[in-house]
Amino acid sequence: MWDRALPPPVYRARDHVENERWLAELQQIADRLDLETAARSRATDLYLSTVTDWDDDADEASKRAVLAASLYAGSLIESDQRSQSAVADAAGVSRLTVQQRWKDLLERAGLEPPSW
Repeated sequence: MWDRALPPPVYRARDHVENERWLAELQQIADRLDLETAARSRATDLYLSTVTDWDDDADEASKRAVLAASLYAGSLIESDQRSQSAVADAAGVSRLTVQQRWKDLLERAGLEPPSW
């Protein structure tokens, strides 16, 4: 089980403004998945905590992949788990994309992925 005492998210308020479009899309995908508020919030924090790792010119597919990985990881952390396939379908990416990205995303956010 996840330790609920996770470190605080590390991102700038400006990141929120600059990624407004992607955060709106995150909420739309979360609606399709019927995610609870805590999972949505965690996914937002993960997304914004790692968004500065990307090149400003990253393509839409890369950003969408990170968005999907953020939603999957956020749902795991907050015990509102959805399958990789369900998240991938809702986000319009492949399940393999989610599988390949979510652990790296956690590490970039300063979290330790589960060992299972």
